[in-house]
Amino acid sequence: MPPRVAFVTIGQSPRNDVMPDILAATRTRLLVTERGALDGLDDAAIADLAPRRGEQRLVSRLRDGREVLLGKPAIDRRLHVILAELDVGGFDLLVLLCTGQFTRFALRTPFIEPQHTVDHFVQGLAYGAERIGVLLPNAAQIDEFHGLPGVVTKAASASPYLPDNQAALREAAAALADTDIIVMHCIGYSEAMRQVVKQVAGRPVLVSRRLVAHAIDLVLS
Repeated sequence: MPPRVAFVTIGQSPRNDVMPDILAATRTRLLVTERGALDGLDDAAIADLAPRRGEQRLVSRLRDGREVLLGKPAIDRRLHVILAELDVGGFDLLVLLCTGQFTRFALRTPFIEPQHTVDHFVQGLAYGAERIGVLLPNAAQIDEFHGLPGVVTKAASASPYLPDNQAALREAAAALADTDIIVMHCIGYSEAMRQVVKQVAGRPVLVSRRLVAHAIDLVLS
C-alpha cells in the first residue's frame, strides 16, 4: 500500500493550487489527506484571525481562491492542535504547507517543516553565493523575514494569490536580478510563476513546493 501522507495548510483545504505541482514532482505514489487551519470557519471567524498590532503576518488562500492575511500566533496555536490529532492517525508522514516559522511541534510521526527544509536546501544549493534573492507574498513580510544563516539576502514581494499578478511578479524579479540565486519563499508560488521570475531575472530560481516534493521522496522512497 502507498504511504499515507497528511498535508496541512494554514489556509483552507483542499489546496488544488498546490497539490498538483507537489504530486507531479514526487516520484513516490502517495495516499493523500489534506487538512486546513481555517477549515470549517466562516468569513467572520477568519477575520478574527487577522494580524493584531505587532504580530507577524502569514499569507494563505481560502478554498474559493481568495487571499487571506493571518496573524502568526493564532495560526501557530491552530496548527499545534491539528498536527497533534494527525500524529495519532497512523500516517507515514506529515507535511506542513507553509514556509513560515512556528514554535516547535512535538510529533512522533515523521514531519516535513518547509521553513527548515527550504532554507537548508537553499543554503546547500547556493554554496558560494554572495547574495540570495528572496521572494515573499506580502511587502510587510520583508522586514519580518528571518534571514538565511551565513548569507546576505535581498527580499522583494509579490502575492501568488492575487489575480493578474504577472506584473507584480515581473517587478519583483527585476528587483532581484542583481542576486546570485532566487528562492520563492512561499508554498503558494507555482512552477509557472517560477518560470516568469527566471525569465525576467535571468538567475537560477528555486520554488518552495518543488523542494518540499523532493524532501518527501527522500523520506519515503
